[in-house]
Amino acid sequence: MARRERGIHEFFARDPERADWETWHRVSNHKSRRGFLHGLGATAAALGMQIAFSEYMPRGLIPVVYANSSRSFVIEGKDGLVLLNDRPLNAETRPHLLNDDITPTNRLFIRNNGIPPNAVDSIRWTLNIGGESVIRPRQYTLPELKKKFEHISRQITLECGGNGRAEFDPPASGNQWTLGAVGCPVWNGMRLRDLLLDVGLKDDAVFVAYHGEDRHASGDRTREAISRGVHVSKAMDPDSMLVWGMNGTDLHPMNGHPLRLVFGGQPGSTSGKWLSGLSIRDRVHDGPKMAPPSYHVPCEPVVRGSQVSNDAMCMLDLMPVKSLITNPESGIEHPSNQALPIHGHAWTNAKDITAVHLSIDYGTTWTKTELQPPVNRFAWQHFDHSVRFPKRGYYEVWARAVDSNGESQPMLVPGWNPKGYGNNACHRIAVHVV
Repeated sequence: MARRERGIHEFFARDPERADWETWHRVSNHKSRRGFLHGLGATAAALGMQIAFSEYMPRGLIPVVYANSSRSFVIEGKDGLVLLNDRPLNAETRPHLLNDDITPTNRLFIRNNGIPPNAVDSIRWTLNIGGESVIRPRQYTLPELKKKFEHISRQITLECGGNGRAEFDPPASGNQWTLGAVGCPVWNGMRLRDLLLDVGLKDDAVFVAYHGEDRHASGDRTREAISRGVHVSKAMDPDSMLVWGMNGTDLHPMNGHPLRLVFGGQPGSTSGKWLSGLSIRDRVHDGPKMAPPSYHVPCEPVVRGSQVSNDAMCMLDLMPVKSLITNPESGIEHPSNQALPIHGHAWTNAKDITAVHLSIDYGTTWTKTELQPPVNRFAWQHFDHSVRFPKRGYYEVWARAVDSNGESQPMLVPGWNPKGYGNNACHRIAVHVV
C-alpha cells in the first residue's frame, strides 16, 4: 500500500467516530478536500463498502463523507455552530442544522471582521446620516426610527461572500468556510429607501456606505473593522432593509444588535452590522475592505494559483445561484429497500429559482425535485424529493439549482480566485446504503 494510502487507513481506523477529512487535511498537509485520493480501491476500502456508480466518479473527487466535521462551539444564544476563528469571532452552521425553512436565530452563522461593541444601549443608540451627496444630514435614535417609519418584515437569504472557500485548490486565503455561512431568517425593520428619501439624495449620489461600532481586530478604536455598502440603486430597492429584529425578537449581539443592514442577493459584507452611520457618497466608497483584493474576483478567468494584480480585479457585487441539502445529514446509513426523503433550500440574486435537480450517479443523470416558490423576493426556496438507490454501497446525492436568469450551478468548484469567493459548486451529501 502506498505510504499516503496507508496513512489514510491508519488515521480513520484510529478514531472513526471523530475522524473527518478536514482533520486529515490538516494532519497530512493535503491541499484540497477535492484533491486526488490515489485509487478508488483505497477509497472503497476506507469507506468499508463499494462505491456505487464509481465509473462516473470524477477523477480527483474526495468522497464527501470525509468532509464532515463534528467540532462544535458554544456561545449564548447560538448552538451547533462550528468555530473557524475566535479573533475575530467567526462560526458556521452545519448543513443539517439549517433544515428549518426559516433559519432560527440560534442557527444563523457569525461573521465578524473586528471586535463587536459591548454594553449596547438600544434606547440611546443613534444613526448618523452624512456624506457628500446627502441633502439634509441628520441623526436618528433607534426609537425615532421605529416610530417615524413603516415597519416591514422580509425573509431574506444572507450569505458570506466566502461561503465554500474551503473547497478551492490551491487554498484561498481567509476563513475556511465550508457551506454553513448562510441563512434565511425573517428580518424585522424598515425600508432603507424610506430613510434615504427622508434625508434626500443629491443628483450626484453614487454609493451608500455604512459605518459600524465594531472596531478593528487590533483593538484600536480609531480604526473601523470594515466599512462597505452598496450602490444607490440597490439601497433604493424596496426590499433593501434597515433591520432591528430577527424572527420577531431583537437581533442577536453577534448578528448586529441593535441595528444593521440587510441586502438580498449581495455578499453579506455589504449588510453592515452594529450600524451607527451612513455616508451618501458621490463616488464608490473607499472604506476598509472596499479595495481589492477584499471582496473582489479576477475580471477574467485565471489559472489556478495565479498571482492576480489588484487592477485586474472586479468587485463581487452579486452572489451566484446555489443550493443546499439540509436533510438528511451527510454520512447517514440508509436501508436499501426504502426511499430516502431529501429536503433542502436554493437561492439566487435573480427573480427566483426555476428548478432544482438531484443526481446519485455523479451528474450522469438528473431528476427534477418538487420546488416551492419563494415567500418573498430574495428568500430561499425549498425543494423535496424521494430518492431510491438501485443497490447497496456508497452514494453521493448531488443538488443543482437553476435560476430565472438561466444560471446553473457547476458540478465542481468553479473558476479559482485568490480570495475564494463565490463557490457555488453542487452540494453533495454521502449516503451509505445498507
